[in-house]
Amino acid sequence: MNPQSCAPPGFDEARTLRQQARAAGMDPDYWYAVEEVRRVKPETVVEIVFWKRSIALYRAKDGSFHAMDNRCAHRQLKLSLGDVQGCRLVCAYHGWEYDENGVPYGRSGQGLKNLALKTYPVQVRYGLVWLFPGDPERARQREIPDIPEIEGSSRWACVPLSFTWSAHHSMVIDNVSDFTHAHLHRRYRPFDDATLTRCETVGDNVHLAYDTQVGRGPVSRLFVDHNRIDTNYMELCYQYPYQWSNTDDAIKHWLFVLPIDERTTRAFFLFYFKSLKIPVLPVRIPRFAMTTVLKISNRMLIGPLLSQDGVAVEAEQQGYERHWDAPPFEFNPVVKAFQDVTVRKWREHLARANGTGDAGA
Repeated sequence: MNPQSCAPPGFDEARTLRQQARAAGMDPDYWYAVEEVRRVKPETVVEIVFWKRSIALYRAKDGSFHAMDNRCAHRQLKLSLGDVQGCRLVCAYHGWEYDENGVPYGRSGQGLKNLALKTYPVQVRYGLVWLFPGDPERARQREIPDIPEIEGSSRWACVPLSFTWSAHHSMVIDNVSDFTHAHLHRRYRPFDDATLTRCETVGDNVHLAYDTQVGRGPVSRLFVDHNRIDTNYMELCYQYPYQWSNTDDAIKHWLFVLPIDERTTRAFFLFYFKSLKIPVLPVRIPRFAMTTVLKISNRMLIGPLLSQDGVAVEAEQQGYERHWDAPPFEFNPVVKAFQDVTVRKWREHLARANGTGDAGA
């Protein structure tokens, strides 16, 4: 171990690809899922952290969402300690009020535009709140991933799941697309006998494919109609900064990560199914019942399965912090491909930020 330091190196000091990936942030010039809509009631405020930057996300009385720097311009208290009155966010200390443009109104009632806080674009989609932490002008050029299957009158059922894990975001991305860890899920068997058949980087996206057996577990195989769905093949993609998978256009998922700091990540999972069958019978579950079935599945199957991934990546984080200078051994080429993109995108962001005098790191 490096005698000069017991901590992993920062991005600039990192010598290996793995060290660089584990120190990299994520490009803020994308839309990031930051919370589930249902968890933020009208007239409440929560703290959101994007790569060590604290942001106050509040929901007005009319149900609209707004976000601004999480500090009062008066004494710098976190505004997330305050409350929401109507359409304004109110500081807990002296009662300064902030409108949706970040303009504070002190005791005089006059708007103090010269003290206005930075605000952030916010959207709501797929039951998630999305925030654009980067340059607001770029927000118009970027789009939230389009998932037509879970919108509209004939949408597939989808119930979001979210976790906060004590692990770097690159470990989470590595985990969800590296199918060599089937042993971890031997109880649930979401995939078995995976053989990598494609690993190709195209621009900022890493496209993968596996020949594998999907949904063969003791519970999942009862609901997946293997006679109608080809569950022996899966496509995946690290579509920076997101990740998705597709099994025969019938079983799909997206993962949206929120990088909090070098050892903390929020993960939002959307699993959605074209149809599932009633166990034992060759009959599909009615569409009107699918949301209820997914809620039960999230609680009894998908949630516990993903919790195993959480335990694994948190243990990996702890191991990395102790042995960051150990020689890296990686047998699945997809992991290197992910890390290459993560590191390159972070370098590109830092180069842009340094050019404008805002490192953003």
